[in-house]
Amino acid sequence: MLGLLEGLNKTKSKLMETTMNKSELVSAIAEESGLTKADAAKALDATMNSITKALANNDSVAIIGFGTFSVGERAERTGRNPQTGKEMVIPAAKVPKFKPGKALKDAVN
Repeated sequence: MLGLLEGLNKTKSKLMETTMNKSELVSAIAEESGLTKADAAKALDATMNSITKALANNDSVAIIGFGTFSVGERAERTGRNPQTGKEMVIPAAKVPKFKPGKALKDAVN
């Protein structure tokens, strides 16, 4: 995991200029791990699906050094329709949250 963070840190200046898309992430994972791109894509998809399922069950996922995915609550609030200006009630909702870990913060700085 730290090796991937270090690899991403090396391209930090490039990442600040552009956004890494999924296929570029799959390529970076494949290069770092020695997996084929197909296997890296399967691993990434399985990871994202597992995190999504855990959050759907209102669980959190903590990856030491990387960060924690959790579910937050957003309260009901009053807003305005931008087209009409009328007040409207925006219902309460559950939202995904991510809190970065120390190693990720250090890699970015």
